[in-house]
Amino acid sequence: MNTHRALTTLGCALTVVLATAGSAAPPTQPAPPAAATTVRTHNGLVRGVAHDGYRTFEGIPYAAPPVGRLRWAPPRPADSWSGVRDTTRPAGACPQPPGEIPGGSSDEDCLHLNVTTPDGAGPARSRPVIVWLHGGGFTTGAGSSYDAHRMAVRGDVVVVTVNYRLGALGFLAHSGLPGSGTFGLADQQAALRWVRAEIGAFGGDAHNVTLAGESAGGYSVCAQLAAPAAAGLFDRAIIESGPCTGRPDRPFAPSSVPLSTARTAGTDLAAKVGCGSARDTMACLRRVDVSRLLATQDTDQQPSYATSLLPSDPAAAIAVGHFHRVPVLIGNNHDEGNGWAAGIVQAGHPVTPATWPDVAATFFPSPGRAKAIVREYPVHRTDGGPVFGAVIGDANFACPTARTGSLLAAHVPVRRYEFADEHAPPLTPGTPPFPLGAPHASELPYLFDLGGRPRDLTAAQHRLADTMIDYWTRFARTADPNGPSLPHWPRQTALSLAPDHIVPTRTAQTHHCAFWNALQ
Repeated sequence: MNTHRALTTLGCALTVVLATAGSAAPPTQPAPPAAATTVRTHNGLVRGVAHDGYRTFEGIPYAAPPVGRLRWAPPRPADSWSGVRDTTRPAGACPQPPGEIPGGSSDEDCLHLNVTTPDGAGPARSRPVIVWLHGGGFTTGAGSSYDAHRMAVRGDVVVVTVNYRLGALGFLAHSGLPGSGTFGLADQQAALRWVRAEIGAFGGDAHNVTLAGESAGGYSVCAQLAAPAAAGLFDRAIIESGPCTGRPDRPFAPSSVPLSTARTAGTDLAAKVGCGSARDTMACLRRVDVSRLLATQDTDQQPSYATSLLPSDPAAAIAVGHFHRVPVLIGNNHDEGNGWAAGIVQAGHPVTPATWPDVAATFFPSPGRAKAIVREYPVHRTDGGPVFGAVIGDANFACPTARTGSLLAAHVPVRRYEFADEHAPPLTPGTPPFPLGAPHASELPYLFDLGGRPRDLTAAQHRLADTMIDYWTRFARTADPNGPSLPHWPRQTALSLAPDHIVPTRTAQTHHCAFWNALQ
């Protein structure tokens, strides 16, 4: 089995998550006509939409379009405009192949953000701010896929969702190119600077900003915790399924790579698009059509460290305490790996007692590791898929999250969770080869209406969604998620989040973390 091909197959399957979320049944009653609402920013007036209980402003530019000579340049300030800018609908997503964004995108003018603010919020009554960084493996996704009105209204917070450059356009590295390997991270910092400067006009508290994200977005939060230039740009952090101790040999979770590795990949990309022998390689690359870059770039993309923006691997920085001192809420899902395992099985790679040693060796090729994994996680006649899912989830997410939490807790207040709804709504179409439980990204519909459409949740799941929003937004407000009507969330133990069953849990024991910590 080819590891790269298997991961690519699953990546394609998982990127339809938000696209299929948008295909839910339309509301039975037509929405009432929306009223316009206007806010003045330093760049000019923006016109949004006033809904029942909240306002939205979509497609606000936070940086200049990274086109022409600004392709592969650090983000520049956005130009001002005259008149009133229409921000009643989303702007284009950053360039990416088809998947989450139907048909993909080739629009490089994509450095926009979206603001959702509850009624009553204003300069005189500011609310805490949550800045959301989307996931998607640093190759797909868009801030506009996350309808945040439930979080804004119930939690009484202002929510900002952000686009940032993806793929080779966001993370290319080349010798002599300033900002190599970190353009997407630099975009995120530019968005945070915009929030500090502008969010007060939308009713947000510029001095109470929580940076949050999931998967690649969660790992981006880790990177910003370790990035010197992000100092003072946010006051708390929420990391969902993006452990800071990710590493390239655990390829299902996001991680970063040395600048030297990224430069080698950049040289290879330049050669493939016909710029390898050009006198001015970057000038040649800036003339290459976006669609060709997307077709040529590697499926896997990571930020680079040993750079000016990210001097150290976030894992190493956090291990020695070199990160910004802000409270952190961090967690993972109980069955993170099941979606990948199911996709690999469905792609024609069954996991049986006979095939399990070869499957384990494919994903953990170091000598001795596969045999140890097969002993620790034995496969019986019918449980191969779930066992493989447990290995992926434990190795890539649960145990690295537990370790990240412990490293952070040595210096800052930390709250840990595990999302454990075993009947979470499926995120991909079709019938999986085995029950998926709570796989990667399955907590997102409890916090957002993905694709602008609510998911079908039971009454108990709706209560869990409300409780999670309460926890998340209370943390954003005071750094303590606890409240008078909520089950107590202790600091020393992770909290298991399931419908009508919210209890402390010891994830390190559940997920074989002693085994994985020893298997280095």
